[in-house]
Amino acid sequence: MRLHVGCAMWTHASWQGRFLPHPLPPGERLRSYATWCNAVEGNTTFYATPARSTVESWARQSSPDFRFVVKLPKPITHERRLAGADEELRSFLETIEPLGPRVHALWVQLPGSFAPADLGALAAFLHRLPRSHSYAVEVRHRAFFEDERSGRLLEEVLARAGAEWIPFDTTAFFQSPPTSDAERDAWTKKPRVPRRSSALTDRPIVRYLGRDATARTVEGWQPWVGTVTEWLREGRSPTVFIHTPDNADALMLARRFHDDVRSRLPELEPLPEPMPAEPLSLF
Repeated sequence: MRLHVGCAMWTHASWQGRFLPHPLPPGERLRSYATWCNAVEGNTTFYATPARSTVESWARQSSPDFRFVVKLPKPITHERRLAGADEELRSFLETIEPLGPRVHALWVQLPGSFAPADLGALAAFLHRLPRSHSYAVEVRHRAFFEDERSGRLLEEVLARAGAEWIPFDTTAFFQSPPTSDAERDAWTKKPRVPRRSSALTDRPIVRYLGRDATARTVEGWQPWVGTVTEWLREGRSPTVFIHTPDNADALMLARRFHDDVRSRLPELEPLPEPMPAEPLSLF
């Protein structure tokens, strides 16, 4: 029984020397991160498709059971809105091929303007995708969360494609006004939608945003500890990504979430021992 947890990135300036060794060459950063967490969000691919050699380096630095949830490029999802992007999609799929089984799901994050009226485009797009990958969709239009019929129609589209619905849970974050520059920045950018905690497949994915204060972050994720525990008992294989406004402690918090679930499920496989941030001394 295994729970995969991770962060929005595998390198962060505030982690260096605290959680991860410093300095580390680019070709070792993911390898070090993977001793802390066993999954990562592939956010960078949204902004630019990497070179194939870069993806090959990612594969060398991670084991086959490490999970990437890789975001489709912005031209496909936001600029072309899933229509007429076959060439961009083909190029992207060829580029990430070296990751092999590490690609847990291709992540279709849709803009907030993508509404229930656009579900036909999503259905057609998912129908065209190769079955060699799993897919997960993140929507941000409030109608999918607040209008029962719209939510049901989206679930039907996803079910026909065997795709998952990724919730981005920001409810704990928006419970009270921001108290730092990082929180104020996130306040203007993050989606404000109700929490959704239903799994459509045996591979649910959760994105959770906490606060700067660790205690508030941990308090806010308690409903997910229960949900994820039940998913594991049902035989599902969940992946949970922990975010905070500045992500300074996200690496440690992801492991803490895993610990919280393991306290309820002692049979859960532990995470690996983290690589020391400082070289070991003989004295």
